[in-house]
Amino acid sequence: MLHQIQESDKIYFTFPLANHRKIYTHVYCQSTMLDTNSWIFGCINSTSMCRQGVDLSWKAELLPTIKSLTLRLQDYPSLSHLVVYVPSIHGSKFVVDCEFFKKETRSIQLPVTHLFSFGLSSRKVILNTSGLFYNIELLNFGQIYQAFKINVVSKCSGVKEEITSIYKLHIPWSYEDSLTIAQVPSATEISVKLHIAQPENDSHVALLKMYTSSDCQYEVTVKTSFSQILGQVVRFHGGALPAYVISSILLAYGGQLYSLFSTGHCLEYATMLDKEAKPYKVDPFVIMVKFLLGYKWFKEFWDMLLLPELDAIVLTSQSMCFPLVSLILFLFGTCTAYWGGLLSSMSVRLLSSLWLTLKRPSELPKDIKIISPDLPILTVVLIIVSWTTCGAFAILLTYLYYVFKIVHLQASLTTFKNSQTVNPKHSRRSEKKSNHHKDSTVHHLRLSASDAEDSLRMHSTVINLLTWIVLLSMPSLIYWLKNLRYYFKLNPDPCKPLAFILIPTMAVLGNTYTASIKSSKLLKTTSQFPLPLAVGVIAFGSAHLYRVPCFVFIPLLLHALCNFM
Repeated sequence: MLHQIQESDKIYFTFPLANHRKIYTHVYCQSTMLDTNSWIFGCINSTSMCRQGVDLSWKAELLPTIKSLTLRLQDYPSLSHLVVYVPSIHGSKFVVDCEFFKKETRSIQLPVTHLFSFGLSSRKVILNTSGLFYNIELLNFGQIYQAFKINVVSKCSGVKEEITSIYKLHIPWSYEDSLTIAQVPSATEISVKLHIAQPENDSHVALLKMYTSSDCQYEVTVKTSFSQILGQVVRFHGGALPAYVISSILLAYGGQLYSLFSTGHCLEYATMLDKEAKPYKVDPFVIMVKFLLGYKWFKEFWDMLLLPELDAIVLTSQSMCFPLVSLILFLFGTCTAYWGGLLSSMSVRLLSSLWLTLKRPSELPKDIKIISPDLPILTVVLIIVSWTTCGAFAILLTYLYYVFKIVHLQASLTTFKNSQTVNPKHSRRSEKKSNHHKDSTVHHLRLSASDAEDSLRMHSTVINLLTWIVLLSMPSLIYWLKNLRYYFKLNPDPCKPLAFILIPTMAVLGNTYTASIKSSKLLKTTSQFPLPLAVGVIAFGSAHLYRVPCFVFIPLLLHALCNFM
């Protein structure tokens, strides 16, 4: 029933309910007059005149262009009539619509497409009847990793004026309803995804409520949106990406150390990343431990070792465990590790060029010494800074010192190569002399060009690891800087214990060359540690990033100890 009104003098539309109860289950009314408070009433047990009524307006839903009310007739057995009130309004144009319907004719089930259909398949329903309201039930839609595009195509006949349709996505178990307004006829695309997964004990269904025009036909198509699925992965698991980046770098780091042990040379960071950073080296162990933790005896053994809960179990309990999410994040993490390594390498080369421009060219070290006279003093100063100010600040200073040492080494190597190009005979003599010195003890080694290149390859990986430690400690540093006017020492300081270990470790590594650790008895053991630590980063650090630096400093510490053992 459609009523279009130009002007009105208090019009009442009355609908008897007695006969309609036998045929229909619901009544639906809508009005485009938004500035009236009381507009729809129910008469209680009335015949020819409504003597007692109840205001139903408060049950109405206010939408952008209309206000609507849907009543289940069974819930109001005492009502004999429904009255729609139109107040006296002159010069205004509005529309009042009412209709009776059976619920099953307006509730249409639409199963969503499978996650791995990648948008290649779709499912559709066509609304042929001339109704004003439809409920599209989106079946099998309740996980946060699901994302779809719903296309609503409307075709209208004999319509001269502009008509508005409203599409409302209603999620019963959370407050994330969304509205889409369309001028029909048109083709409208609606993005559908969840903020909160459906609880296990919840049987409700996600609904697409369509407030339509009786003069139009609607075609609703749903298909999986792969790009939005990736967006959901980043949205809910993007915080775990640093853990996967560091895991990939650790695998490359272990490969470099083993290459140095087995061949005496350190391969390029990008080469080792491509060779060693494989998901099958990490994920199977995490999956296996997660499976075993389902058994009581293993869980008791796990608790006896005082190990924290596996992050994968935490995510599963929060309904945030995506299928193949670890694989996707590992791929993203490896790509980030690669481009991060490329950026750091370019930065070191650029800074070394700037160094050579501003300062006199330097030579390669003539005598490799682990502990230079100023190293203990620098270490003590940085530890004092960490104790009296902020651990993250001391870590940042240590990082800058390490970068300075690598830039200096890169500048020295560039100078050596340039001199080799200018005077090849002199360079060959220098190389022979360097090779002769290689046969002497470690503390009297002269650094050759090949050893310097190996050292730079190793240092580039360490820089990448240290960069992520600095980034993960940034929140602590920012908090300290913002409150510096109130107190000089950060207390409590979560980065202080890490700083105490990292400062002497990086001080030693900044003065370490591959030539000095090739013959170390600890090198083989050191090269084997990054793999289990890479697994540990994913197992315990993907949802708790503060734990990640604890896994990173262990191989760095062992690397530094290789100089002494």
